[in-house]
Amino acid sequence: MSGPISLEPGGSEQDTLAMRLAGTRPPRRRPRWALDEATLALRLPRGGPDERAVSELAAELADRIGPAVHPYEVAALLEAEGLSASTIDERYGHPNLFSLAAALYERVPRTFPEPAAAADPWRPDTVRCLLRGVLFALPGLAYFLTAPLWDAGGNVTPLVVAGLCSWAWGQALGHRAYLRMATGRREAGLTLLAGAPAGAVLATASAALPAEGGPVTLVAAAQSAYLAAAGVLLVLGRERLLLAALSPLLAGAAVLPWWEPGRVLRTGLPALALLATLAVTARVLRGALRAPAVTGASRPRLLRSLPYGLFGLAAGVLVLLQGREEPYAVIVLTLGMGPAEWLLYRYRGLSVAALRATATPAAFLMRSAGILGLCLLAHAALLLPAALLLDADPVALLLLAAVLWTALLLQAFGVAWPPAGICLAAAAGAAAVGLLRLPPGTAAALSLSCGAAALCLAACVLWLLGRPSPHA
Repeated sequence: MSGPISLEPGGSEQDTLAMRLAGTRPPRRRPRWALDEATLALRLPRGGPDERAVSELAAELADRIGPAVHPYEVAALLEAEGLSASTIDERYGHPNLFSLAAALYERVPRTFPEPAAAADPWRPDTVRCLLRGVLFALPGLAYFLTAPLWDAGGNVTPLVVAGLCSWAWGQALGHRAYLRMATGRREAGLTLLAGAPAGAVLATASAALPAEGGPVTLVAAAQSAYLAAAGVLLVLGRERLLLAALSPLLAGAAVLPWWEPGRVLRTGLPALALLATLAVTARVLRGALRAPAVTGASRPRLLRSLPYGLFGLAAGVLVLLQGREEPYAVIVLTLGMGPAEWLLYRYRGLSVAALRATATPAAFLMRSAGILGLCLLAHAALLLPAALLLDADPVALLLLAAVLWTALLLQAFGVAWPPAGICLAAAAGAAAVGLLRLPPGTAAALSLSCGAAALCLAACVLWLLGRPSPHA
């Protein structure tokens, strides 16, 4: 022997043995445990996750994994999909549910879709708003029908005084009734039942002195009774019943351009409309009083409604001064109160949308200013064609409309004293110039007063309503 024999397997003797057996020994059979590659992949433990299978699962569930804020949410999703522990191990190569969930969470980018747009809580009832504007102007038809019977001397002061008193009382009573409506419909009905007749009596009494016992006193009494009853119907949301009650006025006014109705119809149609309004009001109040009573509710203080009454008085004076200069402009302004109410709802709806779309107080303030400007421009665009058609001064009319609308907007948010004080100051200034015959005259003073009041009210709107808290 020339040297030691190597004891390591695979040495030279192995090569010699291989050469000897080549061609003389049949090939060995494949052992039973040697499986194909696919079967081996299923039977033998993996060395790591199957990235391809995990990616396919991530793509399949991406829309539901993206909004997740923690892998545990993905784990809950996988469990809801019915993935068992054996499936997770054999198909995806992860030891457990939470391991696969963490891998999917890291693989899918975060996506947080915006929630579905909520319904606008301040969506206006367009038909109702337009109907209210018409109802504000329809009672004026009674004056066209009855004027030849009582206006022999041209003394309209009693009607003006009674109207101003009714406006102020009606604004305060309406506010108090709405406050009581939050307690119950019966409580609101009781408030209106006590307040409406008292307002009508007070307005009639205020007209009796300047009327000096003339027939205009009866007209003032009818006017006061109608305004009190109409206020009840408007507060309780019975506009269509009021329109039906005023149908005799519509019929009488429709024939005036072609036919003289005579004394009987000129007196009877307005009286019929008044009686119908009173009857409808009594029926509606009876229905409100049948509602169940609410016990233990506290009554709001009377002083809470005072600024609303003062605003009604100031608004009446401003409209009166405008009517002395351009009577037909007042009709345009009255009809425009319906679209003005619609714009109040739109302002609130757009403000809620701005609250959802902005992220900082400054951004909300800028958007709130844009919404205010948009609403004022829309209101002006509705009134301007009618003012030009009637050859009325559009500047004075639009400024007065802006004053009334911004004041009503503040009142809708419970801000009562600033608009009342500003409107009272504007009305007092313009009335003083007219009564004392001071320069620059009533028309110019009214425009200057309304312009200054509109600027002050707009500043109040931005200061008080340009914050997110009133709209939340």
